[in-house]
Amino acid sequence: MRKNKNTHFMAGVLIILFSVLFVILAGRFMYIQATGEVQGVSLEEFADQKRTAAYSLESERGKIYDNNGMTLAYDMPVYRIYAIVDEAYSEGLDEPKHVVDPNATAEALAPYLGLEANEIQDKLESGIAEGRFQVEFGNAGKDLSKQTRDEILELNLPGINFEEDSLRYYPNAMFASQIIGFAQETETEVEGEIVREINGIAGIEKEMNEILKGQNGYISYQRDKYNNRLLDPNEVVREPQDGDDVYLTIDQKIQTLVEDVLTQVQKEYNPKRLTAVVMNPKTGEVLAMGNRPSYNPNNPENVENWYNDVISSPFELGSTVKMITWAAAIEEGVYNGNEKYQSGTYQANEAINPVRDYNSGRGFGVISYDEGFARSSNVASAKLVWEKLGTEKFLEYLQAFDLDKKTGIDLPGEVAGQILYNWPLEKITTSFGQGSTFTPIQLVKAATAVANDGKMVKPYVIDKIVDSSTGKVIEENKPEEVGQPISKETADHMLKLLDSVVNSEVGSGKKFKLEDYTAGGKSGTAEIPNPNGGGYLTGRENYVFSFLGMAPIEDPQLIMYVAVKQPELESSQVGSDPVSFIFKNVMENSLHYLNINPDKEPKEETNLLKVPELIGKNAISTQEELIKNGAKVTLIGNGEKITASNIQAGEEILSQERIILITDKPSMPNILGWSMREVMQLADLMNLQIETFGNGYVTTQSVQEGANLQEGDYLGVELQPPNSNDQDTETEEGTEQES
Repeated sequence: MRKNKNTHFMAGVLIILFSVLFVILAGRFMYIQATGEVQGVSLEEFADQKRTAAYSLESERGKIYDNNGMTLAYDMPVYRIYAIVDEAYSEGLDEPKHVVDPNATAEALAPYLGLEANEIQDKLESGIAEGRFQVEFGNAGKDLSKQTRDEILELNLPGINFEEDSLRYYPNAMFASQIIGFAQETETEVEGEIVREINGIAGIEKEMNEILKGQNGYISYQRDKYNNRLLDPNEVVREPQDGDDVYLTIDQKIQTLVEDVLTQVQKEYNPKRLTAVVMNPKTGEVLAMGNRPSYNPNNPENVENWYNDVISSPFELGSTVKMITWAAAIEEGVYNGNEKYQSGTYQANEAINPVRDYNSGRGFGVISYDEGFARSSNVASAKLVWEKLGTEKFLEYLQAFDLDKKTGIDLPGEVAGQILYNWPLEKITTSFGQGSTFTPIQLVKAATAVANDGKMVKPYVIDKIVDSSTGKVIEENKPEEVGQPISKETADHMLKLLDSVVNSEVGSGKKFKLEDYTAGGKSGTAEIPNPNGGGYLTGRENYVFSFLGMAPIEDPQLIMYVAVKQPELESSQVGSDPVSFIFKNVMENSLHYLNINPDKEPKEETNLLKVPELIGKNAISTQEELIKNGAKVTLIGNGEKITASNIQAGEEILSQERIILITDKPSMPNILGWSMREVMQLADLMNLQIETFGNGYVTTQSVQEGANLQEGDYLGVELQPPNSNDQDTETEEGTEQES
């Protein structure tokens, strides 16, 4: 009886417990059914989230163009490869959609991904063993070209798929790279999802990043566990808004000239730094800007110099600053160009160290101040500031020319120089470009006042912003006058003085004469402070050799600044050799290209020739037609058809520019007399291993005329400057070290 009572008691307890549990569970279910929530989470939203796929729709980044509409930067479609390794993905299908044979798949993919077959196989088999749905291949599987993707698709490998990405691409490689800059893909996590977008890192890409990048869209839809859309997917789409396009003032033709000659000088003279900028002095439009070292924005690794030295690297500019000194004296009415003074050495007072002319203080005797400018006399400059103008008035002109502030150019990273003006000697040495520091763009901006009737204009590189979808101009830059530090009369006077530097018998800039145009300018040989302290570096190569020039000098249409730091010079060479090589090549050809009328009697026809379609045409008849139209043509080989050319169809070239036509049976031409640029073009077209000795024009070639040419062949050439045995004696200027 006692056992029966216990049994009934325990049964009652269990019934009560189960009843309570049932009530709790039933209540919980009723609550969930009524509210649709579990622990504050909506079941409907949770289920919708689990079965909904959402993807970002990337906007296309705006393009960057030159002033003629040539594309300088754009988004290139690339592809990321991935492999589906889940066997369940192919259930019920006639053809498998997963990797069936990891070994065969790895062998097929290895040549395209640059990986060993066993590496690929290990990744595939590891994914299968770990029960993963898909496998990726790291960096080797990213940024694949369309051609590579198409070739892999032709292999019909089960389970191999691609996802399209974008890669910022620069078709001209190391072309105005420190202006354009570069952009790269970055990854950020937004609400648990990795979002990829391209952002500007340097140059215009960084400066105009918000304008260029646009706004991403998205797409969402309901799916099954294999990411396939349901029959009623409840799809939501927000279209992406592409970025706007940016047009630069840079001119592809002139920029190419700059890039070519900078590369040649870099190879020939191996300088520490090279800088060049070309600008329209009437408007402030920068037509070309280049530096060495530079970098390829498609592969910005191991970059030696990130800075755009034209705007970011102030230094002591040397005697090019004398243009400001003379302009200030003329404007103040204290200048008499015919007045004589004793050149050589000048000491303002006993407390100030003496200033010496660059020829170790020997000077040039008693000469006029006009001749002092042409000869680049430091003594004349010092006397003008100390005795005629006054140091405080000179400082006012330095500030009026905006040499104490940034130019405001629309590029990131501009740095202003510093006027060193604390001690009397510093005030004197600033007059000839020593002590105080400025950037090339500051000096070029100041020089626009001389070239533009006294009106100084602001430099700029962004021409306009255009809506990429409609082509409508959203914003457009206009020339901006930012001051008038001197009068038109002073500007005209300065043009005559700049003319005398290049074209007079005593001028220090004879090497900068152009063939068809009268150029004027001011050369500079600036000392380099010793990085270890204590004065300046010594030695004939330890200078920054420079020139600021403009042409035609009566009414300048272009202004150009060139600087070459510490070139390696042969005993027969001087510092102005690489500088003049850059200036003359770029300025002469740029003026012709811009159809500026020569102010000298032309030595040969310089009309522009529009090149017709060349590739695939008959070689002989095409050559004859081009020559008939005034072109200089070299046919490479005796084949029937043209396979390549250094000039593209539709380009306009100068009549003296060589057109190289490669035939389907190429052989070595006679290249004696060719320029370095023409030799490099031939080497690029034929993929030759080129080695050059010297600079100027070809005097010997290692491959005999008529020999068969093949890609990868070696070609060595020796070059010499024209009239190298009968060069004028140059007056080389410099600045004396401070004690």
